[in-house]
Amino acid sequence: MQALSLRTADFTESVIRKMTRICLQHNAINLSQGFPDFDPPIELQEALAKVATKGPHQYAITSGAANFKQALARKASHFMGLEVNAEENVLVTCGSTEAMIATMLALVNPGEKVIVFSPFYENYGADAILSGAEPIFVPLNPPEFHFDEDALEQAFKQKPKAIILCNPSNPCGKVFSLKELEFIADLAIKYDVYVITDEVYEHIIFAPFQHHYIATLPKMFERTISCSSLSKTYSITGWRLGYLIASKEIVQRAHKVHDFLTIGAAAPLQEAAIAGLNFDQSYYTDLQNKYTLMKDTFLNGLKALDIKHSTPQGAYFVLVDISEFGYESDTEFCQKLIEKVGVAAVPGSSFFKDGINTYIRFHFAKKLETLHEALNRLEKMKTLMRK
Repeated sequence: MQALSLRTADFTESVIRKMTRICLQHNAINLSQGFPDFDPPIELQEALAKVATKGPHQYAITSGAANFKQALARKASHFMGLEVNAEENVLVTCGSTEAMIATMLALVNPGEKVIVFSPFYENYGADAILSGAEPIFVPLNPPEFHFDEDALEQAFKQKPKAIILCNPSNPCGKVFSLKELEFIADLAIKYDVYVITDEVYEHIIFAPFQHHYIATLPKMFERTISCSSLSKTYSITGWRLGYLIASKEIVQRAHKVHDFLTIGAAAPLQEAAIAGLNFDQSYYTDLQNKYTLMKDTFLNGLKALDIKHSTPQGAYFVLVDISEFGYESDTEFCQKLIEKVGVAAVPGSSFFKDGINTYIRFHFAKKLETLHEALNRLEKMKTLMRK
């Protein structure tokens, strides 16, 4: 038999999904893979029930159903402060995961470079491999996860095609300030570089921090591809509804890639999700308050247990420092944490380029009773997890 693809030879199972699989085997509390254990808004559930009997059940237009794109464009225009045209500037995808790879394949030629901040969401590495891109890693330095401006400009001087910007950032919860975004934008214009954003946590922000869209800065809309999804905002990760917003030219090219990757997102789910896109501002205010309570509950609990941790500015992740436990492998630590303590986390080495294995990632998108039970179990971490 001939050898299989060299491009995918080094692919491994997603570390995040692996931890979920092990978690299920041991009936542990899953604070690894980032999905909630509570239901989406009742309006979405009721809309889905109606769609189940009335349809649509056949293909939507591959770029996205017209009424769904119009609702997306209205919402995006409101929050971004831009005039987003539903037909020219919006492409609906199967989750933001597909939006990102469709964008990479539309923009980047094999051998071209792409800047990636480290730590980073694990899919960005796979996207680089699939598109043939060469990543240039720029560190985000704890505890605030700031970047060094000189280091970033040195990366831009290597003539990359694009920079990937996750804001708010998974896994560290960094929210890029307006000043930082302006600095990145100035470099993108100076060196003629595209900006590919991952903004799926755009509405999960903790005061006093604010989310700013880099696409709204002067001269940036034409070179920014804003990727996002409905998964986190409406607690429907299983619906796999994502999208990208960009200039007409980029949307047209990404649409051609998308057409041959997945054809289109699920028509019934697009129809049902319009109910969420039509929510008024009060929904997003309540969402922020809800996640702030979850964050405070979990982080206060970690502090009471004297477990060293980061303080996220947005998203729903927290990095825990495990250096005191004496493990050379954070993966081994996470596996034993599931077995001995009954709580699942993600080894931080899957997010860092430079072999850092002293962090694990928890997420707190859970009911308060789930978080309290997880904290009860984590009381044993200090005694059961030492080497």
